[in-house]
Amino acid sequence: LQAMMDFTQRGKRPAEVINTRHILFIVSGAFPGLDKVVRRRLREATIGFAARAQVPEEEIAVLAQARTRDFIEFGFEPEFIGRLPVRVYCHPLSVDDLFNILKSSEGSIIRQYEQTFAAYGIEVLFREDGLRRLAELAEDEQTGARGLMTVCERVLREFKYELPSTQVKRFVVTREVVDAPLSALASLLADHAVEERVVRRQLVHDFAARFSKDHGLQLRFTESAADRVAALAQAAGQPVREYCALRFRDYQFGLKLIAQNIGQTQFTIDLDAVETPDRVLSDWVVASYRTPASPPST
Repeated sequence: LQAMMDFTQRGKRPAEVINTRHILFIVSGAFPGLDKVVRRRLREATIGFAARAQVPEEEIAVLAQARTRDFIEFGFEPEFIGRLPVRVYCHPLSVDDLFNILKSSEGSIIRQYEQTFAAYGIEVLFREDGLRRLAELAEDEQTGARGLMTVCERVLREFKYELPSTQVKRFVVTREVVDAPLSALASLLADHAVEERVVRRQLVHDFAARFSKDHGLQLRFTESAADRVAALAQAAGQPVREYCALRFRDYQFGLKLIAQNIGQTQFTIDLDAVETPDRVLSDWVVASYRTPASPPST
């Protein structure tokens, strides 16, 4: 209200004062051409009797030697660059870095694509070889992590447009799919029934892998058990991973109890465990109290 009154009386807003004592300012950018400025200065220093070592070839080694005068020659005002005393050069993201971003980061674009396809009732499974190939292509873009979005969109664009209007409900992103997405899409549409069975089975194994990672307990499905779970999920009209989480919802608690009792951390799920998961889990837990040996794993 006071600001409005001042504006009415004086015709302008009063200046606001901000104490920057406890504010950390971070300035970042690509600074294309800065390395040339640094190289030129370093070459000048190699002429004459006071010549120093040769100018390094790698860009990162050159930029690591950037000085205030280089930034000024690059175009910064001395008054501005003088207020940025700490300067660091970020290494380019490697293929391994980009792969880990795809696989492990909290806001991974892969999770976004899983959610996008899930909105159409489609489950997508990204295999590690597919993720690594995406990372390799993103590294070629030379735009850091932004390259991941560019590559993923290029690979999966047609899948997003074509699959929602088909009967395909699941597919796997492999290295071959990343390298030839259009032909992979054509093959998927031509023979999606066989592909779906393979994908559903892999989704069951993916659930087991995530279970192991989240709870520190090794869970393994036999192939026949994986096929049976996938068939039950299809009959129930539910996504495979969601169905597995619901059907085996008590296993994280029961298996941890067994691990505490006898130290067993590896468990195999077979057809019997799929058909009657609660009974099998109960038998395992009871057996862990009766004997120091491992409970019967199926």
